[in-house]
Amino acid sequence: MNPMSNLAFKGVRGETLPVAMQTAVLSAIIVAGLYFGQSVLVPLALAVLLSFVLSPVVIALRKVRAPRAVAVAIVVGAVLGAAVLLGMSMARQVNQLAADLPRYESTLRDKLKALRLGVAQGGVVDRATATLSGLTKELEQPVQAQRTGAPTSSTSDPVKPVPVEIHQPPERPLETYQRIMTVLLAPLTTTGLVVILIIFILMQREDIRDRVIRLGGAGDIELTTAALNDAAYRLSRLFLAQMAINVTFGFVIALGLWIIGVPSPLLWGMIATLMRFIPYVGAVLAAVFPVLLAAAVDPGWTLVIWTLALYVILEPAVGHFIEPLIFGQTTGLSPLAIVVSAILWTALWGPIGLLLATPLTLCLVVLGRHVEGLAFLDIILGDQPALAPAETFYQRMLAGSSAEAADQAQQILKTTGLVDFYDSVALPGLRLASMDAERGALDEARMVTVLEGVEVLVDDLDDMPLQRIKPKDDKIAEGLSTIFAGDEPVAETAVEKVDAAWRGEKASVLCLSALNPLDAAASEILAHLLKRHGVSVRASAVSKLSELTNVDLDGVKAVWVSSMAATHNAATIRYIVRRLRRQQADLKFFGGFWGLQAVPGSKELGDISDQADTLQKAIAITLQAAAKTEVNLRALA
Repeated sequence: MNPMSNLAFKGVRGETLPVAMQTAVLSAIIVAGLYFGQSVLVPLALAVLLSFVLSPVVIALRKVRAPRAVAVAIVVGAVLGAAVLLGMSMARQVNQLAADLPRYESTLRDKLKALRLGVAQGGVVDRATATLSGLTKELEQPVQAQRTGAPTSSTSDPVKPVPVEIHQPPERPLETYQRIMTVLLAPLTTTGLVVILIIFILMQREDIRDRVIRLGGAGDIELTTAALNDAAYRLSRLFLAQMAINVTFGFVIALGLWIIGVPSPLLWGMIATLMRFIPYVGAVLAAVFPVLLAAAVDPGWTLVIWTLALYVILEPAVGHFIEPLIFGQTTGLSPLAIVVSAILWTALWGPIGLLLATPLTLCLVVLGRHVEGLAFLDIILGDQPALAPAETFYQRMLAGSSAEAADQAQQILKTTGLVDFYDSVALPGLRLASMDAERGALDEARMVTVLEGVEVLVDDLDDMPLQRIKPKDDKIAEGLSTIFAGDEPVAETAVEKVDAAWRGEKASVLCLSALNPLDAAASEILAHLLKRHGVSVRASAVSKLSELTNVDLDGVKAVWVSSMAATHNAATIRYIVRRLRRQQADLKFFGGFWGLQAVPGSKELGDISDQADTLQKAIAITLQAAAKTEVNLRALA
């Protein structure tokens, strides 16, 4: 056994540190390593990420029988050539702009002077300047003079200082060359290392992949391969899509500035292309210099307004419409994760870290999705919802946030009907509450809070569309097809098909809870849906068996007994049915066992004639009982 696998963090007395402390120490070590090792890690990260982008091109060349060395040379040479041409073009544009700047200086000075005079109309600026000047002179008076009120001027002439000027000796050509090389040495060294690493990674791609799989665990090749493929796909897709979008963005900016009349439009288009790789702020920073230049060129403000309008209109259009369409609504990262990662990587690696923030964070999310021990990375940084819809529903009900639950329902109801929402989200959420109640984690008061939240939500969703008669269960669809024809909405046809005795003023169906506030919440939902389907219905809740004698059964033809318990109490259900039957012998009894893992047999529950574990099935059973015509729904039993 490897002795290193048994190492643990120890305190000063030899005790093992808590897991949280170990995590904090390990995180601090990783952050320190990233910061102090940036001279090595930055070129490596750049090379690895760029190799992900270039690998598909190398693979495509290999498919046409090009030797690996030739394919790598073509790809790397093309990238270097494009970078050199871009740099030379930008340098030429900068030189031309520098030569033209003196012509714009007078225009900008006149504009600033006019702006100052315009703001100063009415003497506001002059009075503020005079006031500040007077306060400054007052503060500069000697302290003694301020106390005595004596004049501060002296009768003797002050000694005039002798001006002294210090001049640097003229810089020699060799010193100029050394200064320039000192500035360029670091980026040139990094670029050279990146190019060399890219060449080696592309040349040894398969070998490096096999070694990564071996490190990840040869016993789980499928998982490691899936993680590598996922990372390669996401990064390639991200880089190529961003490149296409940003180049197009820069081209449109350059074309627009050329039409408007801003000098050096090609330069600003290139800068816009490069700056847009920086999340959120890149396009804003790219707009600063063109706007200033427009202000320097045009004696008026028309050119400035047009330049601002170009960026203000184009950037939101690209960011909010084009990018979501190309990226498929998401890059896999949450917006907050992108901002936080940009801040973190910039603090660690400077401007290069800002450029690499999104792809590096995307790699962490891929690790979190494929490595169980790193799942927290996907939860924190990924764009997937942290909670399942049922968990979100339960949390909102528990917190008393009915408005937030209604917002969640509105989003889900864009793609489904109300019945499906209740069946797939609300009931599973109530099951979670029931499990917490059974293990003692949910007290009576909080169960009542959940019930009240459900009542408010049901009222808020009263006008939402139900769904068309296309149930997921084929057996239900077969039975309902004899009641309703085609794809007619249920709510529009139910009143016509339900017998008049079941849709009178008095409630014909009673939805009764089995002694629990969570059961009462399910009863409220079922009653709401039955009412929407044309059946007169009423929900009633009892907290004690002795309260059954107070239940109003006038006009009731059928009773739904709802239970959210995962393990039902058959004796309690039988007692409720027998007690109510003594009051009215011709009642039909149905059982809504929404939380059961296995629906009990009919013999076990006595007079329960039918039962359901979904609201859709409960609606079908009720409509069958209330229909004017006889319908065979034995498949639902």
